[in-house]
Amino acid sequence: QVHLVESGGGLVQAGGSLRLSCAGSGRRIGEYAMGWFRQAPGKEREFVASFSWTDPNTDYADSVKGRFTISRDNAKNTVYLQMNSLKPEDTAVYSCVAKWGYSDYRALAWTYWGPGTQVTVSS
Repeated sequence: QVHLVESGGGLVQAGGSLRLSCAGSGRRIGEYAMGWFRQAPGKEREFVASFSWTDPNTDYADSVKGRFTISRDNAKNTVYLQMNSLKPEDTAVYSCVAKWGYSDYRALAWTYWGPGTQVTVSS
């Protein structure tokens, strides 16, 4: 069982930056694939970024590639999402996710979800 809690969301102007954190408890997150999804009002959940525990490579949605960076600190049991050059279309609730095995673009593939943190980007 893994318990995830996100923090770091807020209101930022377009072009600004935010760093989201996801603190894991219950099990070491280094044993899991970890990732981030987001959901804007009236839209479906959207894959943002992830990595598998066995693979140091990271995956990003095309919409955030080059602007967002996912990273992990296994000693702190924490995953981060650094978001730069934010755009109004990045406005959403961002959720941290975890699963055994490899990362996946599909929301249904992920076992554990945090409650989410709101990110609002003003134009």
